[in-house]
Amino acid sequence: MEKKKIRKKLPKPESSDPETTIWSWIVQRGTTASFICISLFALLVRVCVSLHPYSGAGTPPKYGDYEAQRHWMEITINLPVKEWYRNSSSNDLSYWGLDYPPLTAYQSYFHGLFLRLFEAKSVSLYTSRGYESYIGKLLMRWTVLSSDALIFFPAVLYFVTVYYSGKPIKEKSKIAWHIALILLNPCLILIDHGHFQYNCISLGLTVAAVAAILSDRDVVGSILFSLALNHKQMSAYFAPAFFSYLLGKCLRRQSPVIEVAKLGLAVVGTFAVVWSPYLHSAEAFLEVLSRLAPFERGIYEDYVANFWCTTSILIKWKRLFTMQPLKLLSLVATVSACLPSMIQLIWSPKKSSFLYGLLNSSLAFYLFSFQVHEKSILLPLLPASFLAVEKPFVFLWLTQNALLSMFPLLTRDKLIVPYVALYGLFILIYYAPGGTQHKNGTRSSFATLKLFLLACFLLLHVVYLTITPPRKYPFLFEALIMLLCFFQFVVIFLYTNTKLWKPPKPSALSMETKKHH
Repeated sequence: MEKKKIRKKLPKPESSDPETTIWSWIVQRGTTASFICISLFALLVRVCVSLHPYSGAGTPPKYGDYEAQRHWMEITINLPVKEWYRNSSSNDLSYWGLDYPPLTAYQSYFHGLFLRLFEAKSVSLYTSRGYESYIGKLLMRWTVLSSDALIFFPAVLYFVTVYYSGKPIKEKSKIAWHIALILLNPCLILIDHGHFQYNCISLGLTVAAVAAILSDRDVVGSILFSLALNHKQMSAYFAPAFFSYLLGKCLRRQSPVIEVAKLGLAVVGTFAVVWSPYLHSAEAFLEVLSRLAPFERGIYEDYVANFWCTTSILIKWKRLFTMQPLKLLSLVATVSACLPSMIQLIWSPKKSSFLYGLLNSSLAFYLFSFQVHEKSILLPLLPASFLAVEKPFVFLWLTQNALLSMFPLLTRDKLIVPYVALYGLFILIYYAPGGTQHKNGTRSSFATLKLFLLACFLLLHVVYLTITPPRKYPFLFEALIMLLCFFQFVVIFLYTNTKLWKPPKPSALSMETKKHH
């Protein structure tokens, strides 16, 4: 009787307890187990998206990004390394010539070997242009999926393990929610598995580099980020934050010169290994280097939501200035936009500030650098996803506008169905109970502005799909989308720069260890 009475007095878990959510239930099974579950679902989503069309499907003569990636595989497995970046009768650089660093070329080589093993015709020299057999497309999609699973996914696990290390149980309940937001980022999935690219590799290397640096493995982080730079030169969007934070840390060590030298050797050594086939002569090195800077394309292309394209409505940059002054203008504007973050990180190199610095520098490059593409918004989205728990609304705001800014591109690729599905899935995950704390009390003026922007967001989608623009202004709707997204990107950029100079309380990021009491 005594035992029965005691059992009755034991408290029962309340289903209304805010901590008793799907996310906390998943996390109770362990970080690795929850990561595996979410990863399997994320891979399934990627497979579903890959069933839809891709960039340039069935559109000769140059097709699109899918054909560019396939052609690089064709070139790298059939020609010697020294000819990969050289114009010749076997390698016409005007037809999707390699224009990414050597690590992308090596990736294309290994993927090309994989394709040749199962479908040799898909990568045969001269005769495989525009090759679109069912098995060829299946193999190509598999190369992206495997790259994602082998590089980006483990890097995310590494990041969340480091990010939540030492945090209280209450904060750790958000791990599964955070993992889901990063792995199910609609923009990355649509570009890599829909449009067709391999951003998962360079972004995965960057995620791993950030995790290594947050765990104070600065040499490892420097090597990983150097590899990211050698896969896609756009990874330079993050370089100011990496440089400033690591320099600030080194300056506070007992032997700053030795610390800087260690990191410098790690970076130079990594570059030397990756570029070794092209270091035998200045000519070979410059051949590759010239391919990485497409200045001949002009300061902007299409209707990208950055400063140069948006202001070209009033200022005709391409008509008023030649290439050289435009390059200088772009450089000055980009460096000036990065400087506040760089100064703050050197002055006060905190781990919490480092994440804001990554977001600020990548947004600065997106807004002001030379020859920016719509897809480049993936880079600012990455550090925004790191801050999703701390600043959920910024992540939501940036993601929504990133999706809108890429909508014309994805519409041309006939990816409207996965676009809508992934956006809906993202919203469901973001607002899932227990994911993060959403404030109920919002100033009426701000709430009104949010509703207005959301209405514009939805209206532009409907108008773009249903109304034919006037003949005189065939790109009117692209221009309106560009204007709306640009001004919101600027507001986000100003806001996150302000937050960097007023960092959160030390408890907001518990990884900031206190060395002295």
